[in-house]
Amino acid sequence: MDEAELKAARAWLAKLDAETIPRDICDISFSRSSGPGGQNVNKVSSKATIRVPTASLLQRLPKLLHPSILSSRYYAAKSNDLVIQADDSRKQGDNVDSCFRKLFEVIVQAGRDTVPGETTPEQSQRVERLQKAEAASRKKLKQYQSSKKSARRSNGRGHE
Repeated sequence: MDEAELKAARAWLAKLDAETIPRDICDISFSRSSGPGGQNVNKVSSKATIRVPTASLLQRLPKLLHPSILSSRYYAAKSNDLVIQADDSRKQGDNVDSCFRKLFEVIVQAGRDTVPGETTPEQSQRVERLQKAEAASRKKLKQYQSSKKSARRSNGRGHE
């Protein structure tokens, strides 16, 4: 991974907000929901489904996120779309918002999976200290093993 690409992806993800995802990149459809809700679910088409063509979505995302988005559970390979549904609410508008929140979460999770955070100087120093301590303990153990073996050799020769 290129450091400039990582920096650009981090900056893009920092600016990302659930409200900034353009709603014109997808098709929104409504259908009757299933499950509890009495007559409401039989009469009102409140279940929201958004279909986001990956071609229009991926051109707006950093390249590092593409593989993770395409392996998302919402990805439909046959249509090459992300298909997200919500029927949590009795209101269409709330369900559409829920779909876009899910899309936002997919993008954020892709960022977490593929774009590592920046290493702070404190973290670098801590890793360096831990590596030095580990090397010192390994050296001490080797010296101990060496002295044990040399003690055996000197005792063994004296009895011959």
